[in-house]
Amino acid sequence: MPQMAPMNWVSLSIMFLLLFYLYMVICFFSLKVKPLNSNINLKNKKMTLNWKW
Repeated sequence: MPQMAPMNWVSLSIMFLLLFYLYMVICFFSLKVKPLNSNINLKNKKMTLNWKW
């Protein structure tokens, strides 16, 4: 029925937007950030703690 075509487009666009949103959320929360060299940070902290005037 041609009268139902706009409803089909609306449902398809809603489904696409929901899937896109779900994909973006999954990509955002699956990202694991590795810290940079933690040895450098520890050395810098030790240097600042041991500083003498």
